[in-house]
Amino acid sequence: MTAALIVIDVQRALFETSPPPADADAVLGRINDLTSRARAAGVPVIYVQHESPGSAFTPGQPAWELDTRLAPLPEDVRVRKTTPDSFHGTTLGQTLAEAGVTELVVCGYATEFCVDTTVRRAAGLGLPVTLAADAHTTQDKAHAPGAQIRAHHNATLSAIASFGVKIAAVPAADIVFSAGAPR
Repeated sequence: MTAALIVIDVQRALFETSPPPADADAVLGRINDLTSRARAAGVPVIYVQHESPGSAFTPGQPAWELDTRLAPLPEDVRVRKTTPDSFHGTTLGQTLAEAGVTELVVCGYATEFCVDTTVRRAAGLGLPVTLAADAHTTQDKAHAPGAQIRAHHNATLSAIASFGVKIAAVPAADIVFSAGAPR
């Protein structure tokens, strides 16, 4: 199997906030560690960026850019999206197919929206997903703090078996990229 690492919506408008997303500094550190280890194993790194013209998410605006604490490289792929689904109306599916990718490792922002939707869509497309359990985050909400939302989604997503492929929530440090596949 050949994997790709998908980093969703880790953009300045979402991380340079007060308060920041739950566990933001540690999540960013884990994402940088995952991208470094993925590249070392020859696994493609794909950064997905949300865009919405006329807002802070206008392409090219500072707030639309990736968080300055990330460490993207020129060879990393960039995908632009306009909905919570990283596949809908984007080049992601074609990019994965052209690279022969058969499974994903997913991390990023926002747990309950873009991460959740993309994980479910990937599984629906037949791609097994390893969710980096401590490398995705969201803002605290009125109904639950961000850390609780993350824990809920880790448990919920990894309990879905109906797609016929595995969704596993695994701590970032325990994800091992070897020969293009996480284990």
